[in-house]
Amino acid sequence: MVIKTSGDRLSDRPLAEVGGKGLFIKELEEALVKGSIDLAVHSMKDLPAELAPDFALAAVTSRADLRDVLVVRAGGAPPAPVAAPAPGPEAAGLDLLPALAELPRGARVGTGSLRRRAQLAALRPDLEVVAMRGNVDTRLRKLDAGEFDAIVLAAAGLERLGVRVAASPLDPRAFLPAPGQGALALECRAGDRGVLEACGALDDPATRAACAAERAFLRALGASCQVPVAALATLGDRELVLDGLVASLDGGCVLRATAAGPAARAEAIGTRLASDLIARGADRLLAALAQ
Repeated sequence: MVIKTSGDRLSDRPLAEVGGKGLFIKELEEALVKGSIDLAVHSMKDLPAELAPDFALAAVTSRADLRDVLVVRAGGAPPAPVAAPAPGPEAAGLDLLPALAELPRGARVGTGSLRRRAQLAALRPDLEVVAMRGNVDTRLRKLDAGEFDAIVLAAAGLERLGVRVAASPLDPRAFLPAPGQGALALECRAGDRGVLEACGALDDPATRAACAAERAFLRALGASCQVPVAALATLGDRELVLDGLVASLDGGCVLRATAAGPAARAEAIGTRLASDLIARGADRLLAALAQ
């Protein structure tokens, strides 16, 4: 069943103004409650940090490309290919983002994400970052029409839609993705043992642990889509490393830190990282943004 959500219909206004990420799951969860569907498939990054107790995550799929990409208008600054990175908490900067560094001064860059907006502003304060909504095709049409010099999209979205376009990946060491970006979340009714068991084969434990840490970070901050928050957890041989960021909309204040520990303690790592950033002033930053 294809269900068009409120988030899909209200595509002409900023998401933060019309109700946030919950608009992308509202109708799907209503269908679960009614029993007209048994399973809902979401982009994990669209799922609120806290699920209602009536629902459960039946599976978290293996993560696709978690990076954002920069798509430059034909005739504008040429995109520079970026080799697939090894995400982690290494030093970040424009040296890791050649495509972004090559944009001409004052270029108009479109994005519907406050997280992207803040990081773009922090890295290139000379750019004109313009809010945009709509599906991928709509955004690409606006780019081709000259409304923007470049736009930022999710690599996984382009891949899943089969859209082929010249796009330069943004190294996540310098441009952190949204919590859960690149993963799919399969949601069902809590206690629906048949669906939970059937979906077990689709669950990827490493991605589930990474997303659990990222979502716990978001949840502990009490953050929503109205706040620029980014997070990326990576799993090594022995531990999970979580890199998190909270920023002001204008990119003038960026708080970033890392935390690490056993993957089995993923949620605790996310909560600890949020506490570290709150101790550094993230609570005051979040309070100011909420006004």
